[in-house]
Amino acid sequence: MRAFTKLTGPILVLEQENIDTDQIIPARYLTAISFDGMGEHAFADWRLDDAGDPLPGHVLNEPRARHSPILVSGHNFGCGSSREHAPHALLGFGFRVVISSQIADIFRSNSHNVGLLPVVLDAAQLTRLLQMDGEEITVDLEQCCVTLRAADGAEQHWAFTIDPFARHCLLRGLDRFDFIHQAEEAIEAYEERP
Repeated sequence: MRAFTKLTGPILVLEQENIDTDQIIPARYLTAISFDGMGEHAFADWRLDDAGDPLPGHVLNEPRARHSPILVSGHNFGCGSSREHAPHALLGFGFRVVISSQIADIFRSNSHNVGLLPVVLDAAQLTRLLQMDGEEITVDLEQCCVTLRAADGAEQHWAFTIDPFARHCLLRGLDRFDFIHQAEEAIEAYEERP
């Protein structure tokens, strides 16, 4: 898993609300035994026709979509089933951050485990971002803030919260197994105590 500290890049906006994990990665792609290539199937039912060809005009098929590491979505992102394939598909597509005003708990946990940063902002902040499609912002996990820069150079900082353990692991590029492995000596020492 790649460490996440700070990311500056253009945002890609999907204004839809209630984007569920079935829309992020349709069920027919869940039979894979590896997450490699999962990004090719992200939002497949939205951006591809029945023959698997890109639908013209869909924002996810625009060249900039693969160069926008920050996805900004309408309210209630990642709801639905608990499939861990969804954050893998988003990472494989090229996203490192998902921003919404509500992100489902299980999706959030699955995202933390694979290196995708879910950020929850308030409704007014999200509304502002939804109007900034293609503009650059900075997401800083060390400071837990999103920074917007106006054309005149003025900056606006919006704080977000994240589970401290998830933050610790993301900053270091650790999944939960890596974290436990790092603590193996301490665990063994504890188990050997009388």
